[in-house]
Amino acid sequence: MIEFKKVAYYTLGCKLNFSETSTISRLFETAGYAKVDFEACPDVYVINTCSVTENADKKCKQLVKRAKKINPDCFIVIVGCYAQLKPNEIAKIPGVNMVLGANEKFNVLEHLEREYAQNNEVFISNSNIKEAKTFNPSYSLGDRTRSFLKIQDGCDYFCTFCTIPLARGKSRNASIAATVNEAQKISKTEVKEVVLTGVNIGDFGQGGKENFYQLIQELDKITGIDRYRISSIEPNLLSDEIIEFCLSKSERFVPHFHIPLQSGSDRLLELMRRKYLREVYTHKVAQIKKIRADACIGVDVIVGFPGETDADFQETLDYLIDLDISYLHVFTYSERANTTAIKIGEPVPMEIRRQRSKQLHMLSDRKKRQFYEQQLGTIRTVLVEQEEDEGFMYGFTENYIKVKIPYESSLTNTFQSIKLNKIDSEGIMLGEIISKKAFVA
Repeated sequence: MIEFKKVAYYTLGCKLNFSETSTISRLFETAGYAKVDFEACPDVYVINTCSVTENADKKCKQLVKRAKKINPDCFIVIVGCYAQLKPNEIAKIPGVNMVLGANEKFNVLEHLEREYAQNNEVFISNSNIKEAKTFNPSYSLGDRTRSFLKIQDGCDYFCTFCTIPLARGKSRNASIAATVNEAQKISKTEVKEVVLTGVNIGDFGQGGKENFYQLIQELDKITGIDRYRISSIEPNLLSDEIIEFCLSKSERFVPHFHIPLQSGSDRLLELMRRKYLREVYTHKVAQIKKIRADACIGVDVIVGFPGETDADFQETLDYLIDLDISYLHVFTYSERANTTAIKIGEPVPMEIRRQRSKQLHMLSDRKKRQFYEQQLGTIRTVLVEQEEDEGFMYGFTENYIKVKIPYESSLTNTFQSIKLNKIDSEGIMLGEIISKKAFVA
């Protein structure tokens, strides 16, 4: 039996990783381990990695170095996408003790108890990703306000720029009944908002007897959860019936969609091997705004994809300027091993990638401010969070506007009716509470 009992976690990357880290943390807690801060000299570190960009890989190496400075005798476990894709590379990082791939990360305790005594060599357990067929349900806890609920894992799409299918395997999920059961566990906590997350959540059911539309209808019936957000959904999988349900029929799904676009050029969309062309995306945005003009729409865009010409980028820029959206998430393309994108076209010079990224970030700021300005004077329901900053606390409206109000601890994790009065210099909405009783949960 291992004598150490303190464990710390660090999560890189997406909301899905956060939900899985939280589940791993509960496994340790059940086994009697105490969760502590990264700096609190833990006996074990579990680092859940991302591998979407090279920076995520570098961050992992920095974290291992930092952990060893805090406690030179600590035991370091690396899990996540980077661990699945490049286990041998990770094993060479000084200080790493264990590397667990996609199939093994939820068995971390078993591996730890068995391998700790063999601390001379790095232990690697990393099976072929094609063997990753089990779905491990996960959800995050710790933040009283919201939870990330994993409803799906893996992806069958194989976009030419993406390593996720290589890191997480084929698309899979639990049944609707099992997923609802996980949500009901969350409903018994203080959490008020659940974010549905996964790699490709719209693919829930993979074309079988159950699908994402049926799932959200069942989740909507659960009492004890006040709000649901959809983290991200592919435009070709965002059906008109899903849009209509979320915006006009549901009691709990908020008017907020995050829909990856990646490029406004049909030529590039085909090279990226996306499942839609621009016309489909235009239709989805129009459908959303037709039902709820105040709905928030976020967009993922990649700049610097191989072969992206000035004309391609300008086409994307012009398209986004005219599109009725609320903000952008801009990703600068980075070459990834074992993807077909690196063979498609001439690399775009890094300086040009940075220039294009800057232009889209500026456009995002303008789009966000325009969206906020449209909401001025309206009264919204804000879920107030604990965060305190110079006498203010923050929260988000149902349509994803960040609001700040004067700090009052009793308001934490409550719904408040707030009038949106002014946008400050940092682009955050200043709000005024209209009634402290009407929306307290």
